[in-house]
Amino acid sequence: MFNNLIAQKLSIKPLQVETVLQLLAEGSTIPFIARYRKDSTGALDEVQIQQIQDENKAMNEFAERKTFIEKTLTEQGKITEELQAKINAAITISQLEDLYLPYKQKRKTKAVVARENGLQPLAEKILQQNDIDVEKVAAAYINEKVMTAEAALQGARDIIAETINEDISIREKLRKFFEKEGNLKSTVVTDKETEAIKYKDYFAFSGRISSIPSHRTLAVLRGFLEGFLRIAIEPQEEIALEIIEAIYIKRMSNCSDQIRKAGKDSYRRLLQPSLETEFRTALKTAADEEAINVFAENLRQLLLSSPLGSKRILAIDPGYRTGCKVVCIDEKGELQKTSLIYLHEKNKIDHAEHTLRLLVKQYSTEAFAIGDGTAGRETEQFVKKLNFGLPVYLVNEDGASIYSASEIARQEFPNEDITIRGAVSIGRRLMDPLAELVKIDPKSIGVGQYQHDVIQPRLKEKLDQTVMSCVNMVGVNLNTASKHLLSYVSGIGSTIAENIVAYRKQEGKFTSRKQLLKVPRLGGKAFEQCAGFLRITEGVDLLDASAVHPEAYSLVENIAADLNTEVNKLIGNEELLKTVTIKKYISEKFGEHTIKDIINELKKPGLDPRSAVQLFEFAQIFSIDDVHVGMEVPGIVTNLTRFGAFVDIGVKQDGLVHISEIAHKYIQDPSEVLKLNQQVKVKVMEVDAARKRIALSIKQTEAAPAHHHHQKPKQSFAPAKKETAPANMMDALAALKNKFGR
Repeated sequence: MFNNLIAQKLSIKPLQVETVLQLLAEGSTIPFIARYRKDSTGALDEVQIQQIQDENKAMNEFAERKTFIEKTLTEQGKITEELQAKINAAITISQLEDLYLPYKQKRKTKAVVARENGLQPLAEKILQQNDIDVEKVAAAYINEKVMTAEAALQGARDIIAETINEDISIREKLRKFFEKEGNLKSTVVTDKETEAIKYKDYFAFSGRISSIPSHRTLAVLRGFLEGFLRIAIEPQEEIALEIIEAIYIKRMSNCSDQIRKAGKDSYRRLLQPSLETEFRTALKTAADEEAINVFAENLRQLLLSSPLGSKRILAIDPGYRTGCKVVCIDEKGELQKTSLIYLHEKNKIDHAEHTLRLLVKQYSTEAFAIGDGTAGRETEQFVKKLNFGLPVYLVNEDGASIYSASEIARQEFPNEDITIRGAVSIGRRLMDPLAELVKIDPKSIGVGQYQHDVIQPRLKEKLDQTVMSCVNMVGVNLNTASKHLLSYVSGIGSTIAENIVAYRKQEGKFTSRKQLLKVPRLGGKAFEQCAGFLRITEGVDLLDASAVHPEAYSLVENIAADLNTEVNKLIGNEELLKTVTIKKYISEKFGEHTIKDIINELKKPGLDPRSAVQLFEFAQIFSIDDVHVGMEVPGIVTNLTRFGAFVDIGVKQDGLVHISEIAHKYIQDPSEVLKLNQQVKVKVMEVDAARKRIALSIKQTEAAPAHHHHQKPKQSFAPAKKETAPANMMDALAALKNKFGR
């Protein structure tokens, strides 16, 4: 129904839109369509397929509202050919609502009362703007409910004010005016200055709504909702009134004075509040979407963090008073041994060293994983001094405590306490961040900005899409994956995931993808959707360990036969695969995109798209008191926002690199040049120990490129975006009320 409109909006072909919507309607998932139906869609990626789904949903909602309005107007007997034509021409919800406004069921407005009192004819006479004595004419409308001529004129003005409010051309012109010239203004509520100190930046704030950054919008709205700030969205009233008068006042007369008064009343009492609400909602929606997108992109990068892989790990959840929880886990992530050591009591240090040496030997430890929270750095230093000759990794433990107290953790480790579960989670997170992080509510992972202020169902939807996208991009080991990881695989969900795990327990390891069809409730459609994303590493068929879909196994067999070899000998043989003539195998079932993907996959089957994990060493600083202006130290990017990047330099408080201090070139978004978990060198610019704030610079550790003039690119749009970030680094830190999780 909307294929052409969607295609136009997304600059793709209507047939691509039709194909995607058809596949979605048949129960295909976005990762499946993007990976295995490229020939049908013209190789659309996940983002484009998601956009098609979102646009189609929005257009269906528009169509439903349009149908409701038409039905209501028909039942009222108010629909005319002219009105129907206007409804058909409407392309936005606000245009539809403007057309419907005059016919909406009204509570008893001032205009309704005035009409009941017989003042409609007087309003019409005033609107005609003939040379009349309005007071004299109004006197004729005095009755038991309208006591004076002035009361009659007031009633007529109420009717005119409502007429102006319901005039679609006025609303459209004012809407454009608000859009272009409107400011979001905030002021502190009287006598709440002390309580509201965290919103100090917004005590007397004004920002153009066309260019205000999302984090500022969300901060102002949060201050408003908490009762600390008053807010208003309005352009200059004089110009708004001129817009109304230009349409309604035909010439100067006694009548025009009445219309001018009615226009001012209409704007202040009806139009301005109505448009303010509309724009506040639109601003909030746009800011939400921006914050959600930042969060989703950060989450994607965190989920795709480098895995250490299957190694025997000794993991430590550090602590001072309660000691450090130690666990040994094998290469499958299974818990082998638990212990407790004290590193911060002198008389127990020898015992701690003895315990670690014993465990490393007994369980053939290959790497250390240490939680980066309280006492993390000190524990890391202690382990390194013991010279085991093994790699020591500090692991981001955001959300580990949420996991350890969850139902999931209780099911996995019913006989262990919370702290042991947390230590296992830290170890497993080093082995495979994705497999471990899917067990935690994405909101608790600590890479968001204002995530508690945004629309929660939309946030959940977006984060779930992100997790699903990452899980399917990496692929999942069918024989080792937890039910939580399996539940994110295309076409599976929680019930089938539980059934897969139950089948595995009962029947033993899967040896073939075909066995999936024996899992209860996993039918043909689910098999089609999930099979390509599930890997069997020690199965009967080597193709089961790759991303080649079972539906294409016959094609691989044909290619191998034509090359006089076996499938097993073709896999990984890059030289032989280079000789394949793709066009020879194009058919109705397999197109060029699919065949190219299969050849690339056969060259490096089941290759993990994530990069290898890298060791990292912090500088010898442990608290904010060790940090001084001018220092240059290594750090790790822990969070990206639109106004800058947070970097962990090993002192409990992350520092902020303001967007202006990231690169020598102009950037609009930190993610243009930085990624989560990236190792960077930073220079300390400011330290505020009292408020636990550190301002850093990346660009000042790098030489500026030669012949660089630091020019911003010319903006091709108006008005220019004057503000993309808070004014300076310390302001930016204040602007972010709460960086969750760290």
